Amino acid sequence: SGLLTRLQTSAPTIRTLSSSNSFSPNIPSCLWKLGRLNHVAIAVPDLEKAQSLYKDVLGAQVSETVALPEHGVYTVFVELGNTKLELLHPLGEKSPIASFLQKNKTGGMHHICIEVDDIKAAMTELKKKKIRILSEEPKIGAHGKPVIFLHPKDCHGVLVELEQA
Repeated sequence: SGLLTRLQTSAPTIRTLSSSNSFSPNIPSCLWKLGRLNHVAIAVPDLEKAQSLYKDVLGAQVSETVALPEHGVYTVFVELGNTKLELLHPLGEKSPIASFLQKNKTGGMHHICIEVDDIKAAMTELKKKKIRILSEEPKIGAHGKPVIFLHPKDCHGVLVELEQA
């Protein structure tokens, strides 16, 4: 018995998952669908320094700074190919990012944003499932699309933003 024969007989069996939901049989179908990760948001105390890190040091494509007064933030997007980073900096004293930075002086991950195909249906169903939504109605987010935020205490400590795809 040669080496080739031993390799053929000892090769591991590879199994593939079917495209059905066989791995999650207890999850009921929803009227809405969760989509791709849109971005991970990072609160930064120095926006210019953070932009420089991603653009000049790491070589990423970085957007211009955009003010979003309704959300109390300045935003900058860093393109990563399969997703984006959103750099957040306070706009005004009542900014939620200002209070975040008071607790986290060097900044840090603020939230994740996941796309949904029907934000209104998502809101209705999540409320039924006792997931707190931090606003009564969606607001227009940085991409010009409706967004909502889910309470971090209901999402294992993560602030989750849902954005209409």
